[in-house]
Amino acid sequence: MLNLQRVTLFAAVVDTGSFTAAAAALGLTKAVVSFNVRQLENELGVTLLLRSTRRLTLTEAGNVFYQRGVELLKAAENLQDDVRGSHLGLSGELRLTSTPEYGARVVIPLLAQFSQLHPALRVRHVASSYHADLISERFDVAIRLGALADSRYHAALISRFAIVPVAAPAWLAKHPVGSLKELAQAEWIIHERLQNALSWQLTDAQGENVSLEIKKSARLSADSAQALLAFALAGCGIALLPEWLVETELAEKRLVQVLPEYRFQQQGIYAVYPDARHVSAKVRAFIDFLRQRVGE
Repeated sequence: MLNLQRVTLFAAVVDTGSFTAAAAALGLTKAVVSFNVRQLENELGVTLLLRSTRRLTLTEAGNVFYQRGVELLKAAENLQDDVRGSHLGLSGELRLTSTPEYGARVVIPLLAQFSQLHPALRVRHVASSYHADLISERFDVAIRLGALADSRYHAALISRFAIVPVAAPAWLAKHPVGSLKELAQAEWIIHERLQNALSWQLTDAQGENVSLEIKKSARLSADSAQALLAFALAGCGIALLPEWLVETELAEKRLVQVLPEYRFQQQGIYAVYPDARHVSAKVRAFIDFLRQRVGE
């Protein structure tokens, strides 16, 4: 029978990159960690790690075992949390990632409320614009915006939001935009993480679908919505940004929505999780909580 404690030690060695670092992280001696990993290899009858004086390298079998082992450890942790939670409320740790902007504006305040409702639950939030590997990085759930491309994971739709083209009033005074053709020829600030940043489907005032193809090569681009917002506020051109991010700037007239009679396609807010067969109670509870609060 597979020893989960040894799987935990093996995963820690892979995560930290060395037996010494894994031992320090777990509060054990290097000899204990090394012995247990060797025993695990003996029990499995395969080599999991290639050891050298400089580095450790996963074998092909080791890589497969690491991926499946992490899933197994997560399932065991979720089982333990669910059994305890049925009597004591949510416990364990909820590990979550989101983009920095949406995290600061929406996710963190809601996580704070959620944690107050479940005082035995530990919460860890990681802000990143990069899409994490949920399994290897041990995340329970990721909050992602826009279109989903990774088919390895499962997603629950939380809500939708509008995206709007905005520019500083001073920039618009010098570069007026009064038609879709002028919008296509305007100076845009491009989000470089978007797959189709220059091509959009819009809806006009009559509800008809129209296409927007941005013609001018962008002089400015950035990999975060916060950077695009800063460029737009500095009067560098038009940026396409989430309405929730620019509400204050629009209300204070520091930015103006360009051609508001045209609507861009709404974007989704998704809770993405790695395992559909067993969604833990803490993940289900947080998804339900998000749906209720974001919907409000």
